[in-house]
Amino acid sequence: MPSVTQFLRPRIGALALAAALWLAPAGRAADEDFHVFTDSPRLLLTKQRLRLLQRERERDSVRWQQFDALVAEGAPMPETALAQALYFQVSGNEAAGKKAVEWVLSDSATDLRQLALVFDWCGKAMTPAQADRLSAKIEKAIGPAREDLPGQEARALAAIAIADHLKDQGESILKPLVEQWWRGGAGQKISRGQEYPLLELLHAIRDNVTVDLRESAPQFFKDWPVDYLMGHYPAPLRGADNDFMIPVYSGAGDPDPKEAVWSRAAGLAMVAFDPNEQDVQYVQGWLMQDRFTMRDPLGSTYEFLWANPYQPGLSYALLPLVYHSGMSGHVFARTSWEEDATWIGYFDEHLQIFRDGQLQGLRSGSASKPVQVGDAILLSAPPPEADGTVRFKVSTEATFVLGLTPKSAYDVEIDDQELAEGQTDSGGTLVIALPPETEAGVRIRKRS
Repeated sequence: MPSVTQFLRPRIGALALAAALWLAPAGRAADEDFHVFTDSPRLLLTKQRLRLLQRERERDSVRWQQFDALVAEGAPMPETALAQALYFQVSGNEAAGKKAVEWVLSDSATDLRQLALVFDWCGKAMTPAQADRLSAKIEKAIGPAREDLPGQEARALAAIAIADHLKDQGESILKPLVEQWWRGGAGQKISRGQEYPLLELLHAIRDNVTVDLRESAPQFFKDWPVDYLMGHYPAPLRGADNDFMIPVYSGAGDPDPKEAVWSRAAGLAMVAFDPNEQDVQYVQGWLMQDRFTMRDPLGSTYEFLWANPYQPGLSYALLPLVYHSGMSGHVFARTSWEEDATWIGYFDEHLQIFRDGQLQGLRSGSASKPVQVGDAILLSAPPPEADGTVRFKVSTEATFVLGLTPKSAYDVEIDDQELAEGQTDSGGTLVIALPPETEAGVRIRKRS
């Protein structure tokens, strides 16, 4: 098993993409071409993925049975057009394709993303007149550039879907979206919960203009799988149709099962994007637990679209129990990978502990009693003395001192060790790493 300190080097966390981009090379290639000439289906359904889904139907797999039962029996679906269009692509059921087309052509249909997916997936179910109407509707809905990720993702999908109906094959939309919005930094200001739109955007751009958006922030994408996995509470939420692993959240009240659906969908799409990357295989091993297979009307569509139970996975229990994201300041630690584990997390300036099935928010901005979870201690920096020195004791392999000045240099003096320089991360966290079973006094002072 990897050591605790292996995951204490500076790492970029799941929502630190803006900073990662500014530090990374632009990633441009001289021969990039943003004209779309690929065959439909262009969006999400590569030839390989479509063959897999069609084989799932032939095998009458559990995933297909669940999806088939909901669509064929007319169950209310939160994304009706998308579900019907996917059903048409996999089964060839013309009635499903026509239902999807009728929905997107209605005046009430304004979801640009679903309009684009139906146009791309249901071309054979449309008449030429319907195709022209839908293309015109999509082109009008694309509108001017937007700053938010879901809006830009929808614009990208729309441009790719109707590229043959655009004078420049989509270049005037896709080129500035990639070169200015994404690489310029605006695209990396991702709010928590927007991981799934990011994955769809990654798939769509790579599959159609052979541009890999990860090249603009390689370290972020390298570390993203572990940050994603660690950012879930230990105990699942019992649902009516299946259990859910709950991603971290900072709002009051109970967790939202819909957010858990989108989080799982993001994990599944992440595995599909780069299944051979080792950390992604840990995510695959974590996702492929039968009890978490989504069976609800929203989740079943994405479970069928993305999950690949034939893809090998690694045991997530081999990952370290302590994780630190140096760029965002995320810290996640747990006592084990069991559901009754104690878990602590520091993210987006929120400090939480999950213990005995209860989630509790803790104060992180003022001095408080250190909280230990397994091999990690999180403590708020005590008030400095008159000379600016902050004193405390550490007694674990990994101590995370919260509430210091972000991205600043500190002199760090540990008992019986030479004076060293420490650097806080973007969240104002300083990591003190010691050999196992060591207790020492620590004195830190911010460099002027």
